[in-house]
Amino acid sequence: MTDRAASKPNATWWTRHHKLETNSIFLLIGVLIAISFGGLVEIAPLFFLQSTIEKVEGMRPYTPLELAGRNIYVREGCYLCHSQMIRALRDEVERYGHYSLAAESMYDHPFQWGSKRNGPDLARVGDKYSDAWHVAHLNEPRALVPQSIMPKYAFLAKTELDFGLIADHLRVNRAVGVPYTDEMIARAKLDLKAQVDPDGPDAEAFLSRYPKTKLRKFDADHREITEADALIAYMQMLGTLVEFKLYDDKAALR
Repeated sequence: MTDRAASKPNATWWTRHHKLETNSIFLLIGVLIAISFGGLVEIAPLFFLQSTIEKVEGMRPYTPLELAGRNIYVREGCYLCHSQMIRALRDEVERYGHYSLAAESMYDHPFQWGSKRNGPDLARVGDKYSDAWHVAHLNEPRALVPQSIMPKYAFLAKTELDFGLIADHLRVNRAVGVPYTDEMIARAKLDLKAQVDPDGPDAEAFLSRYPKTKLRKFDADHREITEADALIAYMQMLGTLVEFKLYDDKAALR
């Protein structure tokens, strides 16, 4: 080994490096030191930042109906085929719209970024299609998109929404940082009903708590509030809260 080391341009360095690579204990210790140092460099700056998410005007917590719809979205595993994160790549922005901002997921527990797209990204699906389109698409996806492999969700329009525990859902979300007030939690059931009753007595007060909210019966069936109402209310909100033009103008001035 001495002859081999001597033949190297830097024999001393090579000999030490060789000892490190051939001794598993030393190599393990070296790897742990390197990983610890790298992790410290990445994590330490976060302790000096007030927030890692840039606040964006327009963001608000989900309404009780939207939150119920999001729970159904998660329950049915929609994120397995539909992501909610548009990357800052030209082809994605041209197809789906403005790239996703971290603030848009600040109230998501868990977030729905997804890892695979069998269907389109839904981060900007709000107001892209009518409520009637969503109802028809849930009932029979291939009637609107012949190449779709999405299963039918016709049962959602036939299933009455169970929102008896919706106040508890708001309370749990507040525990992990979503800024629901005591009033929002206390009036959760009334607010859920108010969103599907735009002519009701609670509509104005509801809008004061949840600005930029759509008030209507989403599945067009006025007999009861269904799971389809909740899911469509959630999807029609996605990507509609932030004024991206104002955001881009402010970024350009920096």
